[in-house]
Amino acid sequence: MVSDVHGNARDLARAGEGADALVCLGDLVLFLDYADHSRGIFPDLFGVENADLIVALRTARRFSEARELGARLWAEVGGGRARLIEGAVRRQYAELFAAFPTPTYATYGNVDMPTLWPEYAGPGVTVLDGERVEIGGRVFGFVGGGLRTPMRTPYEISDEEYAAKVEAVGEVDVLCTHIPPEVPELVYDTVARRFERGSRALLDAIRRTRPRYALFGHVHQPLVRRMRVGATECVNVGHFASTGRPWALEW
Repeated sequence: MVSDVHGNARDLARAGEGADALVCLGDLVLFLDYADHSRGIFPDLFGVENADLIVALRTARRFSEARELGARLWAEVGGGRARLIEGAVRRQYAELFAAFPTPTYATYGNVDMPTLWPEYAGPGVTVLDGERVEIGGRVFGFVGGGLRTPMRTPYEISDEEYAAKVEAVGEVDVLCTHIPPEVPELVYDTVARRFERGSRALLDAIRRTRPRYALFGHVHQPLVRRMRVGATECVNVGHFASTGRPWALEW
């Protein structure tokens, strides 16, 4: 089980060793590494100094200034913003999807581009979003993407659309999502020093349907990585980009 891969293809290639299946909870793309500002699409295009600056602005929650900086940098590049981003994402996806073992079950993160996944997901990779699948005799439900934020990442959707996908999954043994349920201890990032967006609909579903596990990522340095909500064990299985270690689910 991995989440928040963010370009770590080397460790991803080994993540499924000894397991019946690999489950990936999204965020394959590395746009900007907050720990190493020299890595990712943004510094490749605009340099490390600008990456340092935009990280500082975002960390200080000065989102409007960060957007202004981004707009100015893109204007200097000229036309073709979408083309440049898509080309960079495609290069990352080609490497990352090639690293997935068979079988892999995956859903999208908030920085992913779902429209591109069908081109790279081979026959050994099953992509699910608002859907269920049986793995090893247990029912797994998958809900991908994130909720809307000032960061405006590629796959952010409305609370209503997200809640509908949670409802479509229904009762499962293992509920797999990219973002966590809206519990303060699970959504607070101790390094970024902010609350990330969790889902209230997801929390309500956990309380109502009582899956054995609720697994997620998204928050890279959470205040709490694991806690119980009623009968459900809630576990943040990331941040794979930095640890390179999968989280093992054993029955």
